[in-house]
Amino acid sequence: MADPPCPPLPRSGAESLAALADRCVQCGLCLPVCPTYATDRIETESPRGRIALAKAWSTGRIAPTAAGDAHLDHCLGCRNCESACPAGVDYGRLLVAARAEQRQRRRPGPTQRALEALSAHPRGLGRLLDAYRRLHPALPASWRVLPRPPRPAPPGRPFDPADDARPRVAVFEGCVARAYEPRVRAALDRLCAAVGVTLVAPTGQTCCGSLHAHAGDTRRAHRLADANRAAFAGHSTVLTLASGCHEAVAAALPEGVGRDAVDFLHAHAGRLRFRPLEARVALHLPCTQRNGSRSGAALRALLGRVPGLDIHPLDAGHGCCGAAGTQMLVDPERAALHRQPLLDALDAIRPDRVLSANIGCRLHLANGTPLPVQHPLELLAGQLQPD
Repeated sequence: MADPPCPPLPRSGAESLAALADRCVQCGLCLPVCPTYATDRIETESPRGRIALAKAWSTGRIAPTAAGDAHLDHCLGCRNCESACPAGVDYGRLLVAARAEQRQRRRPGPTQRALEALSAHPRGLGRLLDAYRRLHPALPASWRVLPRPPRPAPPGRPFDPADDARPRVAVFEGCVARAYEPRVRAALDRLCAAVGVTLVAPTGQTCCGSLHAHAGDTRRAHRLADANRAAFAGHSTVLTLASGCHEAVAAALPEGVGRDAVDFLHAHAGRLRFRPLEARVALHLPCTQRNGSRSGAALRALLGRVPGLDIHPLDAGHGCCGAAGTQMLVDPERAALHRQPLLDALDAIRPDRVLSANIGCRLHLANGTPLPVQHPLELLAGQLQPD
């Protein structure tokens, strides 16, 4: 399941948690951009407070407590703080390091453990989600924790046509996205064909590992990265669809191989022609897209090529929907609290649909609105001008 952009620690030469924390000059410029600080208005719910707390634990100055652990748990990993930090604190890496230390002394809860285990085995997760899709109409409302998955794509399509001589690019399928994004992958296939390349989905790929790294399980995150590195060996371009997966996938592959699908298509936009669409859309740029893959400008440029499309930014509050990977399932009340400003903004915008490039954000937003919630590439593929 796509998670906030917190890359795993390097295998060797990693800075200590204390060294990462020492970069923070405690200026407080991160406070106004932090969603959890805006909600709770206490220092320990801010990046500055969490840095101080994690450093104090790491150096033994104070003993860990349940209350302190809760403050670390509440962090959404949005990394808005990095954009405001004048000292260049690598908060994403620091958060992973702090949660790795936390994990050594505190076992994750059963829901978190189950989600980590399932995401590390995408095929098993896919079978479970297919059963969930079939049972969804009969389930009590309290059991419908995620939107109903779509029907699986027809076997053998849209990937790997046997007699295609065009250049090939690979696509990263992910874990939960494998079940929820058959239409998105089909849309990417059509867009790639329009720019003269063929999309393939190598076997053997697995979860990107962001979910595990973000929860402090860096060992399993490294194992998943190794599996993906082997699965994509020999491919010079690997496209990611979920912004929450992008950094982990790119870090697992040789430099320059992992590319955001939006950026890739924007680089070939001269070959794309779109039919007009008179529609009003709300565009949500996930934290992982703003602070991780940084493909927001490319996405706006691509959507701007569709004549008649009326685009409205969905960035109320701090722009963070609160999904934060597993947090929408582990702590649904707080996740809903962070989502609410965006839902209120939708009432004001009154769009025909909502666009968001991250699978976790789309699932969380779809649970709060009856509007269609799509990956932007679905809209673009639907408006392709035939040759």
